[in-house]
Amino acid sequence: MNFPTDFTYEALPMRVVMGPRSLDRLSHEIDHIGLQRVVVLCSPDRQVLAETVAGLLGPRVVDIHAGARMHVPVESAYEARRRMSEVNADGCIALGGGSSIGLGKAVALHDGLPIIAVPTTYAGSEMTPVWGLTENGVKRTGRDPRVLPVSVLYDPALTVTLPAAVSVTSGMNAIAHAAEALYAPDASPIIGLMAEEGVRALAAALPGIVADGADLVARAAAQYGAWLCGSCLGSTTMSLHHKLCHALGGTLDLPHAQVHTVVLPHALAYNRRAAPQAMAALGRALGTSIDPAEFLWDFAGRLGAPRSLRDLGMTENDIDGIVKVALANPYANPRELTAEGLGELLYAAWCGEPPAYC
Repeated sequence: MNFPTDFTYEALPMRVVMGPRSLDRLSHEIDHIGLQRVVVLCSPDRQVLAETVAGLLGPRVVDIHAGARMHVPVESAYEARRRMSEVNADGCIALGGGSSIGLGKAVALHDGLPIIAVPTTYAGSEMTPVWGLTENGVKRTGRDPRVLPVSVLYDPALTVTLPAAVSVTSGMNAIAHAAEALYAPDASPIIGLMAEEGVRALAAALPGIVADGADLVARAAAQYGAWLCGSCLGSTTMSLHHKLCHALGGTLDLPHAQVHTVVLPHALAYNRRAAPQAMAALGRALGTSIDPAEFLWDFAGRLGAPRSLRDLGMTENDIDGIVKVALANPYANPRELTAEGLGELLYAAWCGEPPAYC
C-alpha cells in the first residue's frame, strides 16, 4: 500500500450545523457560546431576513446593522464597531454573503468578539480565518484566528431567494478556493480530498439550481461544497487567482463573485503546465477529460455566468495598472509571475476570450 505520510495539516476550530431548518438551532448555538447581547450584521437587502432572525432570538438581539458593503471598506468596519460598542454587544451574527461575513470579521479583528455565521450564498468565507479591508482603492488581506467564526449554520432554505445568476457566480467563487488549494505550497492530501469533493459537489449542484431555484437538494449540495471549498482556502496559501481578484475588486470596485468567475479559467490556464497534479485532480472532480480551464470557461457560459471583465465595468486601460498591483506584492504561485504573462491573461479575461495557454 502507498499512502501519503509526510505532510502537515492543521484543523480549524469551529462548529458546523448543516441541514434543513438549521436556522431553528441558532438560539442553541448562542446558548452554547454563552452570548447575551448580539448584533445581526447584514447588507441592506437582507434587512427583512435579519428582522426574522431577531424575532427568533428575542431580546438577545440588541441591534440590527444593515451596513455591510462589498470588499469591506474601512469606513463600514468603523461604523459597525461603533454601533456594537454603543449597545455593549458581546458577539455578532453575520447573516448573508461574503460582505456580511467580512464585516463581522473586521469587527472581530479589532475587538475579538465571537462570530456566528449564517451564510446565504456559496462563497465559503465563513470557513476561513482570512479577513479583507479596502482603503483608498487598495484591498488588504490577512489571516488571524480571531476572525474565524465559532459556529456556522447552513440552512438551504436561506439560499432559495438567491437568483440563479448569483448562485452560479457564488459557487464558482467557491470552486476557485479549492482549485488554488490544490496547487498551494502548503497543500496536503487532506486538503486535496476536501478540494476534490467540494468541486465535485458544486459542479453537480449548480446546473440543478439554474434549472430549478427551489430545489433544496441541489441548494444543500452547493452549501456542502461551499463548506469544503472554503475550508480549503482557510488552510492553505492563496495564489495568483486570488491576488488578481483582490486587485480587481479593491482597485476597480468590481463585483467580487463575478470577478472570480471570469478570472478562474484564465488563472488555471496560466498555471496549467506548472501544476499538472492539481489539474488532474480538478479534472476528476469535474468529471471531464477536457482541460479544467476550458471546461470551467464553458461551464460558466452554459450556466449564464459572465465571462468578460469588460462586461463587469473594467476598461482595457485598467489592465496595466492591475498588473502592477499584482506584481507589487505577489502571492506564492507554481509558475513565475511576469508582466507580459499577466497582461496576456488579463486581456483574454477582459475580452471574454477562451483561456489562453501562454
